[in-house]
Amino acid sequence: MKKQTVFAIVISIFFLAVGVQVQAGSVVSWGAAVFNSADFSNNDFVAIAASGYHSLALKSDGSIVAWGSNIWGQAEMPHGNEFIAITARDRGSLALRSDGTIVSWGTDESVPDGNGFVAIAAGGSHSLALGCDGIIVGWGGNDWGQAEPPDGNDFIAIAAGGWHSLALRSDGSIVDWGASSGGQTSPPDGNDFVAITAGYYHSLALKSDGTIVGWGSDSFGQASPPDGNDFVAIAAGDYYSVALKADGSILSWGHSRYGLVEPPKGSDFVTIAAGPYHSLALKSDGSIVGWGWNRYGEAAPPMGNDFITITAGPYHSLALKSDGSIVGWGDNNWGQTDPPQGEGFVAVAVGGGRYYGHSLALNCDGNIVGWGQNKYGQAEPPDGNDFVAIAAGYTHSLGLKSDGSMVGWGDDWFGLASPPDGNDFVAIAAGYSHNLALKSDGTIVGWGYNYSGPAEPPDGSDFVAVAGGSGHSLALKSDGSIVAWGRANPPNGNDFIAIAGGWDYSLALKSDGNIVGWGNNDFGQTDPPKGNDFVAIAAGGFYSLALVEAPPIELPMRVTPQALNCKSKGKWLKAHFVLAEGFSSGDVDTGTAAWIEPLGIESQYINVFGNKGGVVKIEIGFDRAEVCAGLDSGPAELTVVGSFVDGQYFYATDTIKIISR
Repeated sequence: MKKQTVFAIVISIFFLAVGVQVQAGSVVSWGAAVFNSADFSNNDFVAIAASGYHSLALKSDGSIVAWGSNIWGQAEMPHGNEFIAITARDRGSLALRSDGTIVSWGTDESVPDGNGFVAIAAGGSHSLALGCDGIIVGWGGNDWGQAEPPDGNDFIAIAAGGWHSLALRSDGSIVDWGASSGGQTSPPDGNDFVAITAGYYHSLALKSDGTIVGWGSDSFGQASPPDGNDFVAIAAGDYYSVALKADGSILSWGHSRYGLVEPPKGSDFVTIAAGPYHSLALKSDGSIVGWGWNRYGEAAPPMGNDFITITAGPYHSLALKSDGSIVGWGDNNWGQTDPPQGEGFVAVAVGGGRYYGHSLALNCDGNIVGWGQNKYGQAEPPDGNDFVAIAAGYTHSLGLKSDGSMVGWGDDWFGLASPPDGNDFVAIAAGYSHNLALKSDGTIVGWGYNYSGPAEPPDGSDFVAVAGGSGHSLALKSDGSIVAWGRANPPNGNDFIAIAGGWDYSLALKSDGNIVGWGNNDFGQTDPPKGNDFVAIAAGGFYSLALVEAPPIELPMRVTPQALNCKSKGKWLKAHFVLAEGFSSGDVDTGTAAWIEPLGIESQYINVFGNKGGVVKIEIGFDRAEVCAGLDSGPAELTVVGSFVDGQYFYATDTIKIISR
């Protein structure tokens, strides 16, 4: 079949060099992540617990699954299937047996004697236990009074955070005690709560209607739970949160350190953007999904389904809307997420970091607009309406003009804002301390800081793409081979089609859909997942992303006539499809020709019909003379392939009889 152009994102994150088989239609991310993994293929979990470094899940058979860091043995759960409750702290874990006794593993910890306990909770340095009489017992660290529970015998649930504690009363209200530096002991009013959980500086509560409420520190979005009313259990780690849904699946949000937060699932993503600490994905419906570091809200994109382009900086993000207007979000200490008003923008770029964050936008009339930190003039572009491309470095910016010349502005450290003369440039790239430009003759020019040689490209005139890392550069040649300079040693071969440079590491995409990585691998960022269905790559600071090709959809189809008499004078061979439930007539791309495999014959028309019952039918017509010319007498198996407007394909196969001319 023809190459697909719409992709889906699946993310699996690794810390060690572990290969993972990836399912089609799903972004893949790897690097700075987990120490080990757990099997979530079965929806049989009944309880969850999370700490700063590891997580636990209790299965319906009474056994425990653990994943995350295991430095102190906190993820080495005891064997057995008699457990009824679990809780986790950074360096240790607790479990309650069905006989009412408590078990501890990881960092050594003394637990109270007795077998009348019905619930347990582990905090940063303290623990709690709830007795069958409704009384709470506390032990361990007590600097903030977190191990001194209030009097009373009407408690039905407990939760222990970093230095604070929560308890749920039988009337559905919440009581708190201990430290409250982030507001984590200021619970919401109400008496309809059914479950509670506490992170280091944030807390969560589950309401009787299945919704979740969060409060306290929200520096990583950990106290901002997702919408929905089908949640049945909650758990809070230090800067992230986990929830169990009624269907037995697990959802997580907040800080993704050690891989404790997974990216969105789905097969309708069309592009990705990787910042150093967060990621964005644009969906086929025009909406944006963000995940990763969210201290400044940079991974929390606005609502809407009219976005067409996304870009991610270190701490802020920008998106271009279909009407040409720009939306920004995230860190705004220099106004870098306050884009200019108006429409007609066609490209955006983000540069700098926490202290030099600035943004650029290119208008359809060729003007550049800049905003954000402007200490060195990097957000103050030159006048002119003949720009065709923009690039933003750390404290400098570049613009490519329609006549092929370049202009630079901002900090001219090492000549970064002083591009070479000439009017034959076709592409530009601005890095932290060096720049690259591709010329129309296929040669590359580099300038800027050149300690390890990243700004000194090789000779040649057959380059088609360039990419820059922290201290190295890459170029893709027309023969499919890669050349690198600076701190880089690319693999041999001439079947590469795309390149990406990260912080001291690189990636390359091969024509067969495989990914190759090399360079620094401290976080597994150069150990891509196995598979040959990747279509795009991106390199972040210490992690990597790849787009996975979405599989075509098989639909019911019948070809008419079933017996094609090539001696008759008929005009058309028709393929009749029925769309699957959930599709509409507007989903079919009638402007792109369908085709028949293995003949390669393209359609002459595509008609879409909908009836009152909601069933959508497609009729695709082919010139029967072309079909007859390509087939011999006898049975013929034909596969017809068409397109949806989002770029995904549908297909079906039918067998007809060919009657010779």
